[in-house]
Amino acid sequence: MGAQIAAHFANAGIPGLLLDLTAEIARKGLQRARGLKPDPFFTPDASTLITTGGFDTDFERLAEVDWIMEAIVEDLDAKRALAERIEPFRRPDTIVSSNTSGISIAAIAEHRSSEFRRHWLGTHFFNPPRHLHLVEVIPTADTDRTVVEDVVRFTDHRLGKGVVIARDTPNFIANHVGTYGVIQVLQALESGGGTIEEIDAMTGPAIGRPKSATFRTLDLVGLDVFAQVARNLHERLPSEERRRFMLPGLIGAMIERGWIGDKAGQGFYKREKTAAGSEILVLDPAAMTYRPRQPVKLPSLEAARAVESVADRIRMLFAGRDKVGDFLRRTLAPTLAYASAVAPEIAFSRADVDRAMKWGFGWELGPIETMEAIGVGQVAEAAGLRADAIQGASAFAKASANKSAGLRRRRDGASVDVTELPETSGGLPDIEILKAARDRRQIVRSNAGASLVDIGDGVLALEFHSKMNAIGGDTIEMLHAGLKEAASNFAALVIGNDAPDFSAGANLMLVLLEALEGNWDEIDVMIQAFQRATAALRDAEVPVVVATAGRTLGGGCEIALHGDRVQAAAESYIGLVEAGVGLVPAGGGCKEMLARAVEDVPAPAADLLPFVQRVFETIGLAKVSASAADARRLGFLSDADRVTMNRDRLMAGAKAFALERAAEGYRRPPARNAIPVGGETLLAALKLGVHLAWRAGRLTDHDAVVGRALAHVLAGGALPHQTVVHEQYLLDLEREAFLKLCGERKTLERIQHTLKTGKPLRN
Repeated sequence: MGAQIAAHFANAGIPGLLLDLTAEIARKGLQRARGLKPDPFFTPDASTLITTGGFDTDFERLAEVDWIMEAIVEDLDAKRALAERIEPFRRPDTIVSSNTSGISIAAIAEHRSSEFRRHWLGTHFFNPPRHLHLVEVIPTADTDRTVVEDVVRFTDHRLGKGVVIARDTPNFIANHVGTYGVIQVLQALESGGGTIEEIDAMTGPAIGRPKSATFRTLDLVGLDVFAQVARNLHERLPSEERRRFMLPGLIGAMIERGWIGDKAGQGFYKREKTAAGSEILVLDPAAMTYRPRQPVKLPSLEAARAVESVADRIRMLFAGRDKVGDFLRRTLAPTLAYASAVAPEIAFSRADVDRAMKWGFGWELGPIETMEAIGVGQVAEAAGLRADAIQGASAFAKASANKSAGLRRRRDGASVDVTELPETSGGLPDIEILKAARDRRQIVRSNAGASLVDIGDGVLALEFHSKMNAIGGDTIEMLHAGLKEAASNFAALVIGNDAPDFSAGANLMLVLLEALEGNWDEIDVMIQAFQRATAALRDAEVPVVVATAGRTLGGGCEIALHGDRVQAAAESYIGLVEAGVGLVPAGGGCKEMLARAVEDVPAPAADLLPFVQRVFETIGLAKVSASAADARRLGFLSDADRVTMNRDRLMAGAKAFALERAAEGYRRPPARNAIPVGGETLLAALKLGVHLAWRAGRLTDHDAVVGRALAHVLAGGALPHQTVVHEQYLLDLEREAFLKLCGERKTLERIQHTLKTGKPLRN
């Protein structure tokens, strides 16, 4: 965990010193981190910012650093001993924190000096630190407010995390509420509330939770780790609460057998090799043996798939008089009621409880948001409580939002002045600026695919909101409308949204339907319309900043390539992936990547092959960046583009960038009328590479067909010699290649397979 935290600091460009018992152990820990999946590093080069050392040889180097964070074994005595050893070496004012997941922060430092304690707090990163958004910051009564503010601001803005300030209580916020909820589910399993497959179906995406649901998540976390978290709550909470955190006997039995999850090769699920490859088996708790997975047949879950709103979906399932409804009333209701009851003791606001569960556990709705979606009365009835017994959560939310809330008292008698704590990220003005503008009814124009939203200060936003933000005719219509509106009434245009993914690309279903009918003219019209749209972005009269995040694929990537600038979320997965469905980019993607690559050609007569080869491989292999930093390496982002570490602040960053470009006196870029292309000689070299890869078995027959089509575009066609061409010439080559490939049976098979499974087909 320490190596992964160091990796994320390195992702943010911050050098770190990673210490372990010896330098060799630290080096091996860093090496293991490099091999983890998902990768804790944005790019392999980021690891060079980490220096390793040992407690035995390098402890005095702590005097060189600004922040010391311990992430050792979850043992109070060990952490106290390490804090005692750190104190003589740290500089005055150096921040020291613990990454403990639940040990008392105050108890660790209770024998340290007052100066140490003023700079001491908890910083609980969730695992894996790069990919889970939540960091719980836990001050003590002695922590200086300025230290808390500095850590919150740095962790939010520089490291890109969602910060929640938690009280110094057992397991803080997320693990406390999450563990209670999992125990409810385990008890239901033990008493016959459903099979493991059924319960995972009922506790996954259907109710706005991750696909890993309950038991797959436990396997990923490790049953031994989960048991330790539950044990900590059982031991440290008041006696009347301890019984709530007693683990069912099943967990102990599995731990005794060593069936603790993925790291042991088996837990609730087990992958077993078969003659055909492998098969996933599932535990039968009654027999303590593994059996083949069984299909889940719960009609209400199937019906819920058609309900887009997670709040409406949960409300419908919770009210159902069937197995799913019974299960949710039995497990979810007490979890929501418990979260409501303990919220004032573990958090400083109702919103922080919700944020902690959304950011740390991947819930779409937090527990109190979920309770409000279902109805407080319905939750109370299912939990066997009076409605007024859990109404306190709403009252708590209103009080904690009021700066005059003053002291809050816990059951143990301790109190904290909430006015002495900084606001966490949810309360700052540059979060959810799109939502705030929509709430103010600042929508200028809208259709099914996109909306134009006035986000203030002279900036117009184009927001996609189709399924997966796929780009179709309505999106293109709104893009043109946005450019016209921005040129007339705004200083700049930002293209972005609050969804996890910027865009999955063009609407492949439309292409497939027209191709199956042989409507080639219709496809040609669609391609030309998209090419005109991306060209209009580049030729806009005002600066256009594209705010990418998550998957930015195909047509989404082409939009990003044609904006004036990109403000990319650090976790942007950008790529021209058309080759995966048997096509080539035809919205200007080939043209733009080629034009960027040959800008670096040192002289008109220079060999273009090394420059074009990189583009050919990037597009032909459908490479997708692993991060924004990786996207820069692949050429999807330029040096002038910027990166936002915190996804929640992306639109605010894009807006500021756009205003900055406008203030600089923006001028549209000149038309490209002389793009170098290699002609027949370069085309022959690219085709030879395709042939050799096909001969070596690295490409299928159809991969080779697509590769040759792409080579034709990037070489500038079969021109007799190296020359220069204008942009429209390359756009025409893109369109011709796209249309030709649409007529290939294997391309249509690839498109159908991808639409059905979400995965590429290599036929």
